Amino acid sequence: MFGYQRVGDLIWAFGDSRGRGFMLGGTAGRTTLNGEGLQHEDGHSPLLFSAIPNVRIYDPAFAYELATVIRDGMRRMYVDGEDIFYYITLYNENYPMPPMPEGSEEGILRGLYLYKRAEGERTHRARILASGSAVQAALEAQAMLLEQHDVAAEVWSVTSFQLLRQDALEVERWNRLHPDLEQRVAYVDEQLGADGGPIVAVTDYMKAVPDQIGRFMKAPFIPLGTDGYGRSDTRVALRRHFEVDAGSISVAVLDGLAHQEQLPRHVVAAAIEHYGLDTELPDPRDR
Repeated sequence: MFGYQRVGDLIWAFGDSRGRGFMLGGTAGRTTLNGEGLQHEDGHSPLLFSAIPNVRIYDPAFAYELATVIRDGMRRMYVDGEDIFYYITLYNENYPMPPMPEGSEEGILRGLYLYKRAEGERTHRARILASGSAVQAALEAQAMLLEQHDVAAEVWSVTSFQLLRQDALEVERWNRLHPDLEQRVAYVDEQLGADGGPIVAVTDYMKAVPDQIGRFMKAPFIPLGTDGYGRSDTRVALRRHFEVDAGSISVAVLDGLAHQEQLPRHVVAAAIEHYGLDTELPDPRDR
């Protein structure tokens, strides 16, 4: 978390002077560097870097995503000569690194791809968008929703909320300036659309990071994140504290379905009790 807030002027000057290269956030997220507390846990660097016009921000979950981004970045900067640079988050948590899904390269580079489909036909459907280490909690929530709530939830890996937002804004501007031509569709809307149930977006960063695409969504959109100061505790405890663990994701999905009147509200209340969420605690930002 010390990078941009300590040397932001230099980073701005680097971008303004057409610098190229990769800047790596080596201890990413507010819950993966467990035990370090508010002085080290990063929940906001993607927002700070987003002030730079020519930076591309990625929050990869898996090694193949990172390799794909770096390979493409090398080509764009040093073969094609683009005046851009990259900020890429790197986590310190150990979890399995799967092989790259076939056909996922374009989505990785553009910011979003379907990582794991929902299994079978179920009464209700939903989408869980996750970036970085939060993909692990999303996969756990996917299994819980299927087994305990008859909800088929897709898990999408979001490698860059920033790029999804930029693309949506560019499409919006083009459509506004070309009212007589066939209107374009943003990549995120093309991929997600209105069908498929509510969308819960979760990261190890502040809610404002996933909320960058919130207003472009045509389905109920619920951002989850780590607003507040860092705390010293285990990863499990920190994720429950910030309400980004699998139980919290599951409740958010059920709440989205209730907003669509696909489920009665008492189902959400029962899930809150089942997963042990304390409804009387203040917002994590205020604790």
